[in-house]
Amino acid sequence: MAEDLIRPTRGGRTAGRPARAVLSPALRAWFGLVAALAALVVVVLGAVYAGDGEAGGVDARIAVDGVGSSWRRVALATDFLGEPLGAAVLVGAAVTGCLLLRWPRAAVLVVAGAGLAVGTTTLLKPLVGRTIHGHDNLSYPSGHTAFLTAFALTVALLATGRLGLGRTAGLSLVLAAALVAGAAMGWAQVALGAHYPTDALGGWCTALAVTPVTAWLVDTVADAGRPEPR
Repeated sequence: MAEDLIRPTRGGRTAGRPARAVLSPALRAWFGLVAALAALVVVVLGAVYAGDGEAGGVDARIAVDGVGSSWRRVALATDFLGEPLGAAVLVGAAVTGCLLLRWPRAAVLVVAGAGLAVGTTTLLKPLVGRTIHGHDNLSYPSGHTAFLTAFALTVALLATGRLGLGRTAGLSLVLAAALVAGAAMGWAQVALGAHYPTDALGGWCTALAVTPVTAWLVDTVADAGRPEPR
């Protein structure tokens, strides 16, 4: 990750320069707060629905009672983005773009952000023990929702840094991207009967809790290995 830390100068020498962070310093405090609140929601929902095997009161009020064939195709297409092949296509395209822009630490965040968000949901599911359609179908939190939210959040973070957006514009862009992606995938999961609405909310909050921390860690590790300017 040191390639984006140096630049050539006259005579073939290189000089240190500040590397472009994947988490803008102007947004770190705000996303630290977002991550903390999101983690709290994940824990609270997990405690409330631990061991349950049916929809709660909130789920029953906002559940989708089936969709028509056209909307089902939309839901299936959205669901595909969270499947291994669809996720690999999205991540691969984003990583390729980051490498073409010579921003290797951004490529690391794309992979690590999505991977850790999904990995966290995988670890939480047996701990919470909530099921849907039988005891073998662990449902909380939604891994599909966590993936697409984390991916959208990561891309928006990188766009914010690349475009040099300020705190207000950057925060608005990132949160809007996360909200749209999470709502779309959450709707698809509920419409297909794969998750309860609160499972989708838990997946969305998992991504909001994990991704900013991952971005901060990527910056910290990359900066720690940066050569000192002379």
